[in-house]
Amino acid sequence: MKRTISAVILIVIFLPLLLHAQLDKIVIPAGTPEDKALQAISNEPDAQKKLTMYEGFVQEFASNPAAVAYGNWQISQHYQTASDLQKALEYGDKALASSPHNLDILVSQANVAQQMKNNGKVIDYALRGGEAYNSINKEAKPEGMSDQDFALRLEEEKNAAKSSYEFLEAAAFNAIVDEADAKTRMADIERFTPAFPNSRFEDQVASYAMMSLSELKDMSRLVAYGEKALAANPNSLATLTLLSTTYVEDPKPGSLSKAITYAQKTIEVAKADAPDADRSRKLSAGVAHSTLGYAYMKEDKTAAAVPELKAAAALLKEQDEQQYAIALYRLGYAYAKLNKVTEAREVLNEAVKIAGPVQGPAQDLLTKVNAARAKGK
Repeated sequence: MKRTISAVILIVIFLPLLLHAQLDKIVIPAGTPEDKALQAISNEPDAQKKLTMYEGFVQEFASNPAAVAYGNWQISQHYQTASDLQKALEYGDKALASSPHNLDILVSQANVAQQMKNNGKVIDYALRGGEAYNSINKEAKPEGMSDQDFALRLEEEKNAAKSSYEFLEAAAFNAIVDEADAKTRMADIERFTPAFPNSRFEDQVASYAMMSLSELKDMSRLVAYGEKALAANPNSLATLTLLSTTYVEDPKPGSLSKAITYAQKTIEVAKADAPDADRSRKLSAGVAHSTLGYAYMKEDKTAAAVPELKAAAALLKEQDEQQYAIALYRLGYAYAKLNKVTEAREVLNEAVKIAGPVQGPAQDLLTKVNAARAKGK
């Protein structure tokens, strides 16, 4: 019999059969001096005395990695409960040094780092956990075990660790969202992707990646990342929208054609007129119509731009005020180019009521349209 301290992970102690395992699980054999010492500690009601006993336990069984990992982990949890988070992190790291692929300890450390609002540490622990979980698929099949039995065992191991994996995945994603520096955020995203392949946050991570690269003004890298993300998920509205809005501003030959293609694809995927269309889908479609109209104007197809920009304004009015203002400004410009002064004045008068970056250019254009109207009279 053995005392199993953690149900999720495996530390290799004495058993050659277990050398294939990629995750760590703390196992203390029953009846050993370590087991008896742990029973004595668990029977101690005083928290401070228990802490002292765990410190002695780690020193006494320093040659046993399982004992050291477990003792330091318990000390870490003591300090976390006492709100001494720095010491909790330090002892947790000592536990990880003895059991580096232990998802339970990595979850505990990520939790402490979250309490400390230390996003860098959250990312580090979470990604280590993701990599450890994914290593399950790399385990070597034991000699004499059938393929079916081995596949079943791997599936059971992954199911047992799934909740820890998902916690770490969410912790890493939240740290990315919370990161204000675009360069750091992008570096975290590049580490997140291989640690959490096919993540449930894949679309959002792609959006944050392209937003980060846009802030860094790294357009070539943005396009490359977006195209790669789109290859993995061709119907990602976030990626389609960002690529279309990026290409429409790119002066390189062929970029307008790509902007039009991606904007049309966005409209097709969003299905904004469907009964179940939510705000996100309507917003994506509205921005796509606006981008499409803008691209047509750049191609001197102003008449074709007008219905797209009208559709954009109709969709965006209730979804996003700033995107609505952009669509109105572009529509007013299109009407002005077509000498439809009355229509231009109408939409520009609406645009200048919206505070934001478009308000000034809309007012300037409205002034010019009014001057042209007065001159025409």
